[in-house]
Amino acid sequence: MRAPASSDGSPRSRRWVVALPLIGFIAVAALFLVRLYGGDPSKIPSALIGRPAPQTALPPLPGLVQNGAAVPGLDPAAFKGKVSVVNVWASWCVPCHEEAPLLTALARDTRLQIVGINYKDSAENARRFLGRYGNPFSMVGVDSNGRGSIEWGVYGVPETFVVGREGTILYKMVGPVTPANLDTVLKVEIEKALR
Repeated sequence: MRAPASSDGSPRSRRWVVALPLIGFIAVAALFLVRLYGGDPSKIPSALIGRPAPQTALPPLPGLVQNGAAVPGLDPAAFKGKVSVVNVWASWCVPCHEEAPLLTALARDTRLQIVGINYKDSAENARRFLGRYGNPFSMVGVDSNGRGSIEWGVYGVPETFVVGREGTILYKMVGPVTPANLDTVLKVEIEKALR
């Protein structure tokens, strides 16, 4: 004769033991999906906000001329005293093609300077890109190995920064400048910097 089954081995308690891993997996999967799709990727925080712009000088794009003069490379000293919009771009970047006309239009605002960091690109392709859309940049620094962009905290191209008159990074936009975020986000941050 067998002893009566204890309550620990009842079918009901065994079902809970079997179901716990499944419940845990569902909870972790739900958390993952919320974090993956629940936020705006352009709102990735930057550790550089409120800090001085990197003091990384970058060489000019060879052969790039505007109004008969060579366009200079990135000189961090040029940030002092001016509000700057720094755009990290490449000719191979599809969203960069979409934002290029918007940056060209933004460059008409004489209260600020538009600065370009050309990321891991060939000089010929970069010049062709600027020839196609127009050159909004007063300076174009060539970041052929990506080190300068790392110092700026760039995740990928395109990214755009607003740098204040003191040379401090005030805002970072991850992703392309679009008609929607140009007026509602980027120009708002530029106006804050101009005050």
